[in-house]
Amino acid sequence: MSSRRPAPPQHATAASLEAWWVARAWLLSRGLLLLVALLVMLTQRRSGHDLLSAWDVAHFEAIATKGYADPLDQAFFPGLPLLLRLADAFAIPMGLAGVGISAVCSALAAWALLRLGGPVAAGLWLFAPTTVFTSIAYTEAPFCAAAFWAWERGTRGRWGQAALLVGVACGFRISGLFLIGGLGLLALTQASRSWLRRLGDAALVACAGIVLFGYVAYLHHLTGSWSAWFEAQQSGWNRGFTNPVDALQNTMDAARPSRWPDRPSVAAVFGLEVVSMLVGVLTTVVLLVRRSWAQAGWVGVQVFAFATSYWFMSVNRAVLLWFPLWLLVGSLAAHGWPRSWSSVHHEGRVPFGGSVMLARIGVVLFGLVSLMGMVWWAWLYFTGAWAS
Repeated sequence: MSSRRPAPPQHATAASLEAWWVARAWLLSRGLLLLVALLVMLTQRRSGHDLLSAWDVAHFEAIATKGYADPLDQAFFPGLPLLLRLADAFAIPMGLAGVGISAVCSALAAWALLRLGGPVAAGLWLFAPTTVFTSIAYTEAPFCAAAFWAWERGTRGRWGQAALLVGVACGFRISGLFLIGGLGLLALTQASRSWLRRLGDAALVACAGIVLFGYVAYLHHLTGSWSAWFEAQQSGWNRGFTNPVDALQNTMDAARPSRWPDRPSVAAVFGLEVVSMLVGVLTTVVLLVRRSWAQAGWVGVQVFAFATSYWFMSVNRAVLLWFPLWLLVGSLAAHGWPRSWSSVHHEGRVPFGGSVMLARIGVVLFGLVSLMGMVWWAWLYFTGAWAS
């Protein structure tokens, strides 16, 4: 009698290989960021605290220790400061705690992307140009972990779980408001369910807005103003409502090297904000042509919000939130260019068909540019030159 065990199902083996591929991409991307940080410490004589507690991290740590004593800190949601405060209660340095939180959450976000769009989409997201912000105490990693899994649960009809995850996401960023809209649209367009069920699912997701209202009400209690969050954004980062044409002009002015004679990298980052906006517009258009209404809404409403600010700021980081972009690139790598965009209208993985080799060459080039951008951006951040 043979003692050999039966071979595992082929689909299980393939899934395991994909998961292992993404796990290695996560390790390599985090290792590369660590290498850049170590090089900065050695060549620029910067301490670990300087690297891990700079820029917005300082705001989160201040909120964790002093609450919203500084009016400018009201621009930041309480989710991450609460986690940092919990770590501090156990004598864990907040900078290191932020690294640990982001490490776990970036892995969870990549796992969700693997389920949504395959290993290429997840791997490319891990090597995105601004991925340094998913390795430190910023909100990108925890928000993406909650948002991507909320979307994954929604695509599988698990709306109760999706709504809970949206509530978690709303505790980290105002982007939770856009997530409610996008997932609500996804619920309303799921043709496999009755209209009554669709409306119920959308209403369930909308309940997550209680978290956003709770923060607004808390700020009203502190300041007496229902618009305290917006006022903090405007005072600290010039994020007031602006005509899109003027916003573009203001950004182009900020992208002139003469504007920053001693900080040329700042002008370069503002120039890349314009590029990121173009990527967002193009992604939205492609999704609309594909009739991926919910994904188009998720990306498009963010693009509109950035376009009506004083200037385009933090769009580079927002690309991390635009998971449909990474799903599109992953589909190109797997299936090639589409023969007909109009025939492609699903929310999940899409069989493109077409020239696979040409598409994969394009994806490889995209990945190489992204990798170089990742190293450059990490260097800017860790040296204190600019964040975004």
